[in-house]
Parts: sequence; C-alpha cells; structure tokens
Amino acid sequence: MIYYLIIDDEPIAHRIIENYCENLMHLEKKGNCYNAFEAIEFLNKNAVDLLFLDINMPKLSGFDFLKTLPNPPKVIVTSAYKEFALEGYELNVSDYLLKPFGFERFIKAINKTIDTAQNIKSITALPTNEAEPKTNSFFLRGDKKYHQIHFDDLLFIEAYGHYCKVYLKNDMIISHQKISDFEQLLPKFNFIRTHKSFIVAKDKIKQIEGNRILIDKYKVPIGQTYKENIMMLL
Repeated sequence: MIYYLIIDDEPIAHRIIENYCENLMHLEKKGNCYNAFEAIEFLNKNAVDLLFLDINMPKLSGFDFLKTLPNPPKVIVTSAYKEFALEGYELNVSDYLLKPFGFERFIKAINKTIDTAQNIKSITALPTNEAEPKTNSFFLRGDKKYHQIHFDDLLFIEAYGHYCKVYLKNDMIISHQKISDFEQLLPKFNFIRTHKSFIVAKDKIKQIEGNRILIDKYKVPIGQTYKENIMMLL
C-alpha cells in the first residue's frame, strides 16, 4: 500500500485528489495539510510514501517547504503556475501537474512516480516471475466497493474507454484500473494478452478459430501484434 499526504491551501484541491485516488486500490490517504507548517508537524509524527504538494501557499511556499525535508518522499507537484516547473524538477519532484488536471493525466503521474509492478507485488504478494503464485485472489475496487477476485473465477478482462470490464464466471465488474495494471497484476503462467484491449485466462479458452477465441459464451478477438502469444499456446 502507498500512503499519501495532500498539502494544499485549497480544500477543493484536496477533494479532487481524494476522488481520483479512491479509484486506485494501491493508494491510501494518510492525512490532509493546508499549509507547510501543518505538513512539517505531520511528517515529524508520520511516515508517508507520496506527497501531493501545492506551491503557492501562505507564509512558506511548497518548494521552500520541500527544501526543509532531509529525506523527502516521492513528490507530485500540483500547481496552477507552470513557470515553476523547472525549479520543481531541479528539486527531483516526480511529476508536475498543472491545475486543472484530469483523471487521465493524474494516472500518468502516479504511474511515473510509483513502481507499479513493485506496488502490486506488495499488495497481492504475487511474484513477478512465472512461478506458481503464493495467493489465488486479489481485491478490486468497483461500484464503490472492494471485490475479492479469485483467479479461478476470472474469464477475461476488456479495456473499455477509461475503464476495464472484468468478466467472471457469474458476474461482471467495471473497474477504473487500466488494462496494463492488470497485465502486471495477473500471473503470466495463467493469463495472456491477446489484444490491446483483452487479457484472457488460458485455462478458460474453449476454442481458437482464426482471429477469435471462444471463452464461455464470449468471442474475444486476437490482435495482429499478439498472434505470437497465441501461437505459443499451440
């Protein structure tokens, strides 16, 4: 789990970041600070992995605050002022989000900042190699709830705009996770990417015919660049 702290003097900025983070199951809020002095006091008592840091704050700016930290965590700057971006990168910030920023740009900043594969490993206790997994399930956020997904129940995953559809034996869940996140999460010994928009469970494949795979009652396409993956199954 990645613990984050929001440091911004605007309450609406806190709500926007919190709403975005609610869709990412590996992020958990540790606290909210509305100026640099609150943040200094908070960090003296608590450890976090990631800061969402505003620059233009009263009394002490975000960058001046950052200079006071001997071992700062990862930092994503959130600012309405693009002219400070160069100074931010000189301070080794991970990314610089220019307000107002959308969810897609926010996700890019998170992926750039956090080693997604390592974080998913810590959440699910899955290995990164193709050995037998130590767990047979993971938790997925959807419909404002966390669902435990068992690998044996998972048929395939379909990218659907900014969402993914997770097809199970008796259910379908819509998630904000990207298909690339699932590709890193799922054990490669039993799941395979067949298309830019599809990942399927190998043991659920009934038939392969031409450019289609039959799984249960569904027909999943095989993308041109993924045919080699399918040939390795035959």
